[in-house]
Parts: sequence; structure tokens; C-alpha cells
Amino acid sequence: MEAPGFSHWLVMFVEISAAVLLLLLAMIVLLLCVVWFVDRNQTANAVLRNYPVIGHFRYGFLKLGEFFRQYLFAMDREEMPFNRAERTWVYRAAKNVDNTVAFGSTRDLRAEGVPFFVNAPFPELAEAHVEPRPVTIGPYARQPYSHAAFFNISAMSFGALSAPAVSALSRGAARAGIWMDTGEGGLAPYHLEGGCDIIFEIGTAKYGCRTADGRLDDQRLKENCAHAQVKMVSIKLGQGAKPGLGGLLPGSKVTPEIAAIRGIPVGKDSQSPNRHTDIGNVSQLMDSIAHIREVTGKPTGFKAVLGDVDWIRTLCDEVWARGIESAPDFIIVDGSEGGTGAAPQTLMEGVGLPLHEALPALVDTLLSKGLRERIKVVCSGKCITAYDVAWALAMGADFVNSARGFMLSLGCIQSLQCNRNTCPTGITTHDPKLQRGLVVMDKADRVFHYATNLMYEVGVIAHSCGVKEPRQLRREHCRVVANDGLSVSLGKLHPYPVRPPA
Repeated sequence: MEAPGFSHWLVMFVEISAAVLLLLLAMIVLLLCVVWFVDRNQTANAVLRNYPVIGHFRYGFLKLGEFFRQYLFAMDREEMPFNRAERTWVYRAAKNVDNTVAFGSTRDLRAEGVPFFVNAPFPELAEAHVEPRPVTIGPYARQPYSHAAFFNISAMSFGALSAPAVSALSRGAARAGIWMDTGEGGLAPYHLEGGCDIIFEIGTAKYGCRTADGRLDDQRLKENCAHAQVKMVSIKLGQGAKPGLGGLLPGSKVTPEIAAIRGIPVGKDSQSPNRHTDIGNVSQLMDSIAHIREVTGKPTGFKAVLGDVDWIRTLCDEVWARGIESAPDFIIVDGSEGGTGAAPQTLMEGVGLPLHEALPALVDTLLSKGLRERIKVVCSGKCITAYDVAWALAMGADFVNSARGFMLSLGCIQSLQCNRNTCPTGITTHDPKLQRGLVVMDKADRVFHYATNLMYEVGVIAHSCGVKEPRQLRREHCRVVANDGLSVSLGKLHPYPVRPPA
């Protein structure tokens, strides 16, 4: 019997393929019929009820739209929260490549609110970059802290960020000589491994220094702050993206490691109160600052979002009543434009003062109360470029913190996946497959370069304005475009207050 030839096998292959294809088509038709029937008879969605099956394409286009806009349709200055021009500047600074542009800027210098700086006619014939002078924080603490760098890493918790991301930030911060804020999630080994200076933040749940029922545990606080790298303690009253709201850490994210660091049960939901249970007024805030400073020996201050400054005036009066040593050593003012992994849109967009209003209000209140030198001012809120930071220094900040700027330096592509454990760059996910994309040593280099290049370019601005170093910038060095398209000096827009005689 003759063996089947090639043509026989080819015919069999074609027949089997046709049968499989027909089966697949039948299954697809059956699936579409089921979807059509479900869509047509459901009552929750009018579009799907009127346009079964094809109505689903609308949601696909909505999902893909945010990605297509970023790469294909949006202009360089259109996107939010950070546009392509801003992100590109950070990426290039982090990669330490040429950051010059040709043929003119795409920044609209006529748009209301845009700041620009007033160059001096005869700047000094000297190097543009001068190392900033150290600023001493907490002169009455047992261990005062002197720090020179004016641009530092803002609060981001381990848990919100992945372990490789925290490690890279820690290592890069150490090389750049900048501090890193732990965020409210407690002090993790990844914060310490790079050797950078650390600010230990105490959130409303007191993670990392809490008793089983959520009160402050002095012993755990002392143990955390006994590390030589921990230089200051910050009491978090609120953050810009969600003022007055506590967070929920789902039990699915409470791994044994995170539970041990935060001091909570493994696998159980953990709800942060919307404020500290032991801080309900200015007097109690002052008591808490004094207590924590005494327990740790470290400079102690607080982080807040401002709705007004009346309570800051009350706090200043309380300081003078108790004595100058009782003052908070620093205040971190967070603008309402601050970011977070997840927050209600209503709070993120509609509550709290933005930084351009909150920062001068705080600085002027401290000036008018005679406490500006005693209480150092740190600010945060979308300051990721050199002129953002230079504006904040000119307005009166001693230090500027950034979270999302350093996330971009790690490789964040603004995919808006922070709250889903699906971050494609491995920064805000705990999926090991996605974390693999974040190579710690490579990203640590980028953190270092971003911080140093930004501070260098702020120094260039300061030199152009005729001052020796960035902290010498004053309001008269910056102008802001008003609603008539013409600029006005920050010195006129926010005149320095005159302190009344004692």
C-alpha cells in the first residue's frame, strides 16, 4: 500500500484548519450573541442597552485615549499633571544628557501665573554654581541638623512605592547629599540601605511607632530615631492631595514585611484616622512636638495643608507664650496640587490652598510674628523643574521637597496606574515581574543626576539674577504674569510684611 504523499497531508491540514476556524467563528458568534442579549436586557447602562456589543468599543477608546494623547495628540505644554516638556526636562536631567533647546521655548510667557526671573544687568564674573550654605534646623534640640541641599525627596512610603524604588531613591539621595522623607508608612530597611539622611514621618495611624491600639509608642519611636541617618521627625497633619482624609491600607497589601514595619496585623485592613487622635488643637500640637523632640532628641516639626493661616497665627502666639524653644523646628507646607497614589477627585481638586498662595501666606505670617528665623519652611507641590524651585526659594522657602519629580527620575511615564499595582515601570507596584524593570543601581544614578542638575540650574538662575547662591533669591527677583498679560513683581504682589513693634 502506497504511503500518503505530501498533497494528502496538505489536504488534511487544510480540512482540519478549516474545521478549527469554523469552530472558533461559531464560538465568537455565540459569545457575541450572549453579550448582545446581556447588554440589551441590562438596565444600568443606556449606551449598552441601545447599542449592544458595539457600545463596548467606547470604553476601550476611553481607556486607550490617555495613552494616545500622551504620545500622538497632546502638545508639549498641554498635559496634566505634568506636560511633556516638563517630563522631558526631568528625564534628560536624570540621564545627565544635554538639556539645551534650539530655536526658542514652547513655554507661553504671556499666560497668567507664569513666573520668570529678572536678570541683573551686570552679574558677577564668577562661576555660576556656588554651593548653598548649610541651614541649621532645630537649634534647641539635643541633635540639631545642618543641611545644605535645598532640593530633597518628599514623603513617599514603602508600600506606596516598591522596595527597588525606595532603594534607588536612598542610594541616589546619599550621593547627591539630599534627604529622603519616609512617608507615613514607617522606616523600612530600604530607606536606610543607601546611607542618606532621613526624615521620619509620623502619620495619623502612627505606623512604625504605634501601640496595638494606635497610640504613640515612645519606645518604638526612640528605636526608629536612634539610627544616625534619621535627622528629623515630621508630624503629618495632612497632605495636599487629600487634606482631612485618612487612608485605607487593604489587607491584601499588608504583607508580613509591611506589617512588621508598620506595626499592624498581617493581612488585615488598616484604616488611618483623618487626624491624630491626640492632636485636636494648636496647644495639643505644641505638646506633641515638645514630647517627640524630647523622646528622640531630633528636630521636630509638622506637615500641613493650609486652608487659612489663622491657626498659624494662633500657633505663633502660643510659641511666644511658652518660649522660643517650644516652636516647631520646621513646617512643611504642602500645596493642594500635591499628588498621591489614590485620593477622591473631589479632595484632590477642590480642597486646600495651592502652593502659590499657601507658601507666601505661611512665610508672611511667620515674618509678621517674628518667628521666620526660628521656624524653617519646607514646601512641596509640583516643584519639579529649576524655575519651579527657584520661585519657591524666592518666595521664602528654605527647602523644596519633590515626590513626583523623583518618581519621574526613576523612569515614571505618568501612566496613572499608581493605585492599581500595575505600574509598568515597577515604581508603585509589588508585582515582582514589573519590579524587574527597575534596576536599582541604574536608577540611583538617575536620582543623583536629577537632584544635582536641578540644583545646578537653580544656581544658574540665581547667578543670572545677580546673587551668589539660590537662597539669596528674593521676591523682587521674580515676576509673575497677571491677567492683563503683563508681569508684576512678586515683591509687589506679595509685599513683605512689617512686623509691628513689640
